[in-house]
Amino acid sequence: MWNKRTEELAVCGFNAVTAIGLFHPVIINRLFLRQDRFSSFTKVCKGLAERKRPYKICEDEELERICKSSHHQGVVAMIELPIITGLTAGDLEQWASEGLTGLVLHSVGNDHNLGAMARSAAFFGAHFIIISDEDAEARLTTTAYRVAEGGMEHVVVRSVRDTAAFLQDASRRLITIGADIRARWRIDDLDVIVREQAKRIRGGGRRGPGFALVIGNEETGLPDEVKRRCSALMRIPGVGNMESLNAAHAATLFLHAVFDYF
Repeated sequence: MWNKRTEELAVCGFNAVTAIGLFHPVIINRLFLRQDRFSSFTKVCKGLAERKRPYKICEDEELERICKSSHHQGVVAMIELPIITGLTAGDLEQWASEGLTGLVLHSVGNDHNLGAMARSAAFFGAHFIIISDEDAEARLTTTAYRVAEGGMEHVVVRSVRDTAAFLQDASRRLITIGADIRARWRIDDLDVIVREQAKRIRGGGRRGPGFALVIGNEETGLPDEVKRRCSALMRIPGVGNMESLNAAHAATLFLHAVFDYF
């Protein structure tokens, strides 16, 4: 829930709020929590008091009103409204030079998927998530933070105006792999793709070049102009009962493949 008057976002859920309190406590402006959660957030409350910011013991009904969700798990933090800044040349340069891995999301469609992907990205040590400006639904919302279970505190989120244009540039520095159900390469062919692509990538970290894993819309997949600008396309094989996986599940499998490769 976004409070337009105060320019704040409500973040709810025990793990999500715990992660913010641990890694970025200064962005918490106000804290609302049940009495039974107080012992888990005493340090956060002390920090708020030192900054002359309020915290309040509440019942479930009030917490639900604050965050507009019944999934608050006894704690709600009002944080500074997160702003997704545009990708810079410096960002791409750093990621390429350090051989980092991340996700590029093209019209994935909703904040649930974004939150689930952030959770998987954090779990497998991926560094960045790039969102298209055209995707009006996949944004940093209360739901995205809650579903991420604290994963948002471990990834850098940037935006690009044009996914295809970004990939045309990024593919010179990173191995960009698009998810495509009709691709020739399977997900377990990653080593072949790396051997082919690593020869032309400039720079890279100690492990080698970085990866940008490109995930599209669940109904339509990646558009042709985006697929043409990927270094390679890969598919996740199945038995054929369903044409494709949920976008967040597909992203998780791709992230695991890269993690497992190294």
